[in-house]
Amino acid sequence: MSKPIWVPSPERVSSSNIARFQDYIAPRVGHLDFDALHDWSVSHPAEFWSELWDFAGVIGDKGEKPWLTDAGKMPGAKFFPTGKLNYAENLLRYTHENQELVFWGEGRVKSRMPGHELRDGVARMQRFLTTKGVVAKDRVAAVMPNMPQSIVAVLGTASIGAVWSSCSPDFGVQGLLDRLSQIDPKVLVVCDGYYYNGKPIDLTSKIAAILSKLPTVEHVLVVGYLGDAAQAAARLKEETGHASVLAWDDALAPGGPVTAKFERYAFDHPLFILFSSGTTGVPKCIVHSAGGLLLKHLSEHILHTDIKPNDRVFYFTTLGWMMWNWLVSGLATGASLLLFDGSPTYPNAEILWRFAERERCTHFGTSAKYIDTLKKLGLGPGHGYDVSALRCIMSTGSPLSPGSYDYVYHAIKGDVHLASISGGTDICGCFVLGNPTRPVWRGEIQGPAFGLSSDVADDAGNHMESGKGELVCRGPFPSMPIGFWNDPDGARYRAAYFGRFPGIWHHGDFAEWTENGGIIIHGRSDATLNPGGVRIGTAEIYRVVETIPQIQEAVAIGQEWLGDVRVLLFVVLKDANVLDDDLVKLIKSRIKDGASPRHVPALVIPVSDIPRTRSGKISELAVRDTVMGRAVNNTEALANPEALEHFKAAAWSHFQSVA
Repeated sequence: MSKPIWVPSPERVSSSNIARFQDYIAPRVGHLDFDALHDWSVSHPAEFWSELWDFAGVIGDKGEKPWLTDAGKMPGAKFFPTGKLNYAENLLRYTHENQELVFWGEGRVKSRMPGHELRDGVARMQRFLTTKGVVAKDRVAAVMPNMPQSIVAVLGTASIGAVWSSCSPDFGVQGLLDRLSQIDPKVLVVCDGYYYNGKPIDLTSKIAAILSKLPTVEHVLVVGYLGDAAQAAARLKEETGHASVLAWDDALAPGGPVTAKFERYAFDHPLFILFSSGTTGVPKCIVHSAGGLLLKHLSEHILHTDIKPNDRVFYFTTLGWMMWNWLVSGLATGASLLLFDGSPTYPNAEILWRFAERERCTHFGTSAKYIDTLKKLGLGPGHGYDVSALRCIMSTGSPLSPGSYDYVYHAIKGDVHLASISGGTDICGCFVLGNPTRPVWRGEIQGPAFGLSSDVADDAGNHMESGKGELVCRGPFPSMPIGFWNDPDGARYRAAYFGRFPGIWHHGDFAEWTENGGIIIHGRSDATLNPGGVRIGTAEIYRVVETIPQIQEAVAIGQEWLGDVRVLLFVVLKDANVLDDDLVKLIKSRIKDGASPRHVPALVIPVSDIPRTRSGKISELAVRDTVMGRAVNNTEALANPEALEHFKAAAWSHFQSVA
């Protein structure tokens, strides 16, 4: 057995939130070690989530027992069926001078919002919404950057029981309409523009175009990011003829002291509508509950990530990705949030580490792609910047390769908890993630989330002790969606997650347990390759290919060919490298030795770019559909849809010349 790449010190373990939680529950359930604690959290879900509620100091009323009804139903189980709380009230309970929102817009815009200003802003947002007739369950939508005003807006919305939904401003007009037109928003919060790669990008025309197709919008709030919000609001009003377009500062003008009021709603009251990536059609509108997300995020922030009051938490994300919602919930721990918007490599690839150093970041969250980019650029942030405050690095979006684990510990920090995490928009959280009290093993996610019976199943839904299978969850958990918007009988919701294995959540990831109790995600199971009937995860190929210095990145798909499936590997070459016969032989040899002969591609084909979703994931399905001559249903879901042209042109000409 190999050795772990990192082992937490005894002091780190004993001072962890997990250790405090173990001591907290010991008088009632006995002192449980970690494995026993996780087993108990799964076998006694009502008790676990109730204990977490109390341990985390959730403001609200758990209601009467039982705290879980219809526990055997998936879907159908209900946590805290008579419980009540207010999400915003819980996030604002620590707003003191030491808690703040710090914002960097690339290197151009920097601001701070102390806790008391955040609370005041939320009260003013609440006043604006209520005076405009917004009530519980009305929708407030946003097309905004990751900036403090976005957090003021979401908490003001949640404070009155209205439902929040947001998109990143880099979405195209059709992409925005595909999402927002489904939910009939009453209020739209927008910015005048944003910066990317140092360039100002005006949004006025885009917002005008979507407003003409959103007849339910009664009021528009315009935040000034590029310049004067009042001028942008006047321009937008002139272009659209909309009756109520207001500058943010005017709408939330002081006008005397304001205090937020927090009515408490049912535990499963709708909080967020999140959108699926939409790469296979119009995005699904996934409705999440206030209580479910609050408890799930508290479990992940406090226990799995060890966030404490006065910590400073960063995650590189946009408002179009669930990690923004996850980050916002971090306020409930008493931590400050570090917000960044724009390109993570402008004006250079170390901008985020300059931010981390300046703001004494304790928890740094990013994507596997970003870590891989730093590695390929040969950068060593830990050698050039002060990262002494950093305790945890989180990575998600795609599987983190073993080589990236090595890179983090060599180039960033040797004593840091590296937490590869995996879940989805579907649960706005994780099925498997980090554990600050256990060793980190190279290439592995540390283990399952508390309170979730995450498992790997075979095609019949049976538990797999070893080998690759489907990632599933066998029992209910609070952040299961309430349902899909405009799905009154729940048919689409049940089909999406319970159609394959009735009564078991089927997530759609291809995974396997490790001998260390960890888990490896091999990619999406709908993108699994099946040459000769053997299931192969694409991540297994990427882990090998990314070690080849001539390769920048790659995407693998299965192509139906002569009654079987053959593997096609498309590569983006680094610098001025050429895909000659020698390099093809090297690639195939490395894959054969590092994975298996089954993984070796039939063809290796050069392309100049690879399509990605807006959250940075390689879109294997879009590549596969293009190669197979099928229409890609929703290119608006891609950050760079033009990349598909490389596959239409270069790929098809190559297929015609190679049988």
